[in-house]
Amino acid sequence: RIFHAVADAGSLTHAGDRLNLSQSAVSRQIRGLEESLAATLFHRHARGLILTEQGELLFDATSAMTKRLDAAAARIRDSEEEGFGDLRVTTSLKIDLMLEERVLDLPMREADVAIRMKEPSQADLIRKKLMTVKMCLFASSQYLKENGTPISLDDLKDHRLICQNTDSAQVGASVSLVQELLTHEVSSMLTVNNYFGVLQGVLHNLGIGVLPDYLANDFPDLMRVLPEIESTDIPVFLAYPEELRHSQRISAFRDFVQEEILLYRKQLKNNQKP
Repeated sequence: RIFHAVADAGSLTHAGDRLNLSQSAVSRQIRGLEESLAATLFHRHARGLILTEQGELLFDATSAMTKRLDAAAARIRDSEEEGFGDLRVTTSLKIDLMLEERVLDLPMREADVAIRMKEPSQADLIRKKLMTVKMCLFASSQYLKENGTPISLDDLKDHRLICQNTDSAQVGASVSLVQELLTHEVSSMLTVNNYFGVLQGVLHNLGIGVLPDYLANDFPDLMRVLPEIESTDIPVFLAYPEELRHSQRISAFRDFVQEEILLYRKQLKNNQKP
């Protein structure tokens, strides 16, 4: 555990802070581990510690062990009477959550719960369909004021298209729409590895972005462009490992998400009233 913390932090001091141990105690443990293995595990230099080839081998092994230990500890901590502790969520939009191009492995506890714009394919996961969304074209009011509003797809030649990279692991939700758009002449293109990046590009007046329709409720400055152009219905799923079926943390989060979706639908219905 100490070795893994040092390798992860690249510093004896930072690892000690994380483990509530002194720097000297961490150093002694690493030195003892290296002596017992008759191998040097770290290169030491002014910028910190770097794993040697032998250290890399051990780090790979401890990574798998750490994930399994975290999974076991979470199952032990989860009480049927109360929900407590941290909850790691992977999704594709919120900046305070885990934004990764890689699809995180839920059974290996790289995240506890996922919100994905496609049905998860991993085995041993509990899946719940939350809602459906459509991918649409949006631009900021400032961008349209400065660059004009496209009337047809042919007008895209005068604009920059902002979208998720079609090679991204999580792009399935919009790939068909993006491919259709690219059959037309697009003069400039900016690709990002997640939807939050696309949103930021649009909000900063960089172009016309491919984004989920629900964002219009939260960002009044987003203007729908070419409203007849949209994707088919895309299901949004919440998923978590079978072993966390009785987790009160998961239950609390699931209930929160469902309440937010009900509120969103209510607001959407009110906005559509004449």
